[in-house]
Amino acid sequence: MYWFKKLPYFIIIFTLLGCSNMKIEKFANAKPEFNLMEFFEGKVQAWGIVEDRFGNLRRQFTVDMTGVIENDTLTLEEDFVYADGEIDKRIWKFSKLDEKSYKGLANDIIGEAVAKEQGNAFNMKYKMDLDLGFGELRVNFNDWMFRIDERTIINKATINKFGLNIATVTLFFRKKN
Repeated sequence: MYWFKKLPYFIIIFTLLGCSNMKIEKFANAKPEFNLMEFFEGKVQAWGIVEDRFGNLRRQFTVDMTGVIENDTLTLEEDFVYADGEIDKRIWKFSKLDEKSYKGLANDIIGEAVAKEQGNAFNMKYKMDLDLGFGELRVNFNDWMFRIDERTIINKATINKFGLNIATVTLFFRKKN
């Protein structure tokens, strides 16, 4: 019976060990090159879903984006339309810190987003207060984007609180001609 008392500790350890800790450097040789500034300059359209931690579909949405580069800063306006009729807007400003790193600011995130690109991958981490209808919850976003071809990016973002995944956002970006 002694082992049974320790079972919760083993479950916690194995759960933590099983968490993904993907590294951006792993994608250094993957093609095509991500190139945040080049891809998001101009018009881009996106389609996405939000799933809760159990895989239940919670929201569907589309996004129309316009990116403008001025003084080495990408301003990316995102206009969201949710399936339930809600409309939202986010404006990102991305500045290069060095050849592979960016600082991102947006009207609805807390502080700065820290972002890196390597090969065909882009990873961005930031904090945001999510509106739950009855209050707000400060969460962490871990965005992973992968460039598939000249006009397509796939994005998977995990949303967590206290290290626990509470939701996943999946997006498909398509650059307009």
